Amino acid sequence: MDGVSRDIQGTAATRPWLRFYGDIPEALDFPPVTVDEAVMRAARRFPDRPAYDFLGTTATYRELGAAIERCAGALSSLGLRSGDRLTISMPTSPQGVIAFYGAMRLGAVPSMIHPLSTAAEIASYLTLSDSRIALTLDAFYRPFAEVRDRTPLETLVLCRITDGLPWYKRLAFRLTKGRKIPRVPDDAAVHWWSELMARDHAPPTPSQAVPDDMATILYSGGTTGTPKGIMLSHENVVSEGTMVTSWVGLTEADVVLAALPIFHGFGLASLVNAPLMTGSRVVMVPIFDPAMIAKVIRKTRPTLVAGVPTLYDSLARSPELRKADLSSLRAAFSGADALPRAVKDRFEALVSERGGSVTLVEGYGLTESVTAVMCMPLHAYREGSIGVPLPGMLAGIFRPGTDEEVPPGDEGEICLSGPAVMMGYLDKPDATADTLRIHADGRTWLHTGDIGHADEDGFFYFRSRLKRMIKSSGFNVYPTEVEAVLREHPAVDDACVIGIRDESQGERVKAFVVPVGGLEPSDELADELIGHCRDALIKWSCPREVEFRAELPLTKVGKVDYVALEREANAAAAG
Repeated sequence: MDGVSRDIQGTAATRPWLRFYGDIPEALDFPPVTVDEAVMRAARRFPDRPAYDFLGTTATYRELGAAIERCAGALSSLGLRSGDRLTISMPTSPQGVIAFYGAMRLGAVPSMIHPLSTAAEIASYLTLSDSRIALTLDAFYRPFAEVRDRTPLETLVLCRITDGLPWYKRLAFRLTKGRKIPRVPDDAAVHWWSELMARDHAPPTPSQAVPDDMATILYSGGTTGTPKGIMLSHENVVSEGTMVTSWVGLTEADVVLAALPIFHGFGLASLVNAPLMTGSRVVMVPIFDPAMIAKVIRKTRPTLVAGVPTLYDSLARSPELRKADLSSLRAAFSGADALPRAVKDRFEALVSERGGSVTLVEGYGLTESVTAVMCMPLHAYREGSIGVPLPGMLAGIFRPGTDEEVPPGDEGEICLSGPAVMMGYLDKPDATADTLRIHADGRTWLHTGDIGHADEDGFFYFRSRLKRMIKSSGFNVYPTEVEAVLREHPAVDDACVIGIRDESQGERVKAFVVPVGGLEPSDELADELIGHCRDALIKWSCPREVEFRAELPLTKVGKVDYVALEREANAAAAG
């Protein structure tokens, strides 16, 4: 495939990590095409291979390509034009994926949001993206209808989760879960996906988009305020797919489990787009349900899985997987949150017991760089490391807020440069200028707001979010470090550490702990855990108090929601 090679020589970084690449090339040719065209090339190359599996129903690449073209025609008939934005509020499903590429065939920009967003959140997303058309499930009609009069929204395309499934599966769903979905009233603004896709449409005007144009809008997690729209170009997404493909050796023979949502960069770019660019088969799972995911793994026997630590923790305990043949697995990746060593060990042990052999390795990325831009080499595991930069990407540790690179071993801000770095934040030039900075080397660097360090070999280590760091008695406390120590205690199943405002200390350290099953919380156990931390940490990093919980709150992508705990604890302290 013809492409452009990114020259990343000439930087202050020496790239010592290259000697750990093994057979992975040091430089890649990134195809100069749009995201949709990259997938259509795969459809032309592998027409008869299965492209996806959804709830047991499969489609070939030929069928996927035809559906994308038909969807483009349908969206064009609704008035979607080049440069317009289409809000997609869907679980990981064929309809959401087909619409993602179909919009791009017109030169339109899909804006990807969580299908469980509240009406207020939907209004914010629609207004920020200026979306006149949105796509969602019938179950989520009401919040969209509620905000229509105060947003740009004019047309709503509704899907049923069973669209495209055999009649008997549609009937079974209708008689069970489907009965709980409220009836959609007559509404002139509503068009049904199944009817649109069944019609013939005039061929749409082909897109004139080029790789530098905006391809999609994803959104930040909103942990520091209102979520920001992250503008990603076609070059960003295609280069990310090319890097992931090279790193894991993706081929048309692979089966990739897509159990993360498509509104998230990890789920969309790494688990859907990268394999569809390559000719692999994508197994789509529409909800974050560990029991369902375990059944899907047992039935479809994927070769590659990726997810967040909470998913692996659930899978390692799954009775369903203890009956499965896991010999097909060749690699497993964890991202989006710190991977506890106990979770890693349990999952690897389960796979080994069931006939497989994988090393669960960590990666690192953020939506501002599409998704994963660092990963642990499969043959060079290092305890606690998030890995090394993928081919084409540069990473460095800089003094926070500056372009002064620090020596190996010193802590600083993780910064990234390369083709996956975003275009910027939608309609937020000041935030963009604060995050994307041109350094003395002439390159644009993404300041991630994450604290970490690199060793002499170029392996990187994440410490904490810069804005999550706790200041206690004038000292820096890194919650992830304290959490790791707590999880080492045999009584601890999970932990989250936060800072609470304190008049004398500035912030005091508090730990929320989930005890192992069957263990009763007690003041004695709390004291024991605090003492355990004092044995391993300097005193100002140790929790001053421990609160036990049956479970920790999770964000919409399955990460522990420390922000919710901070709000709750600080509100209680203020009261």
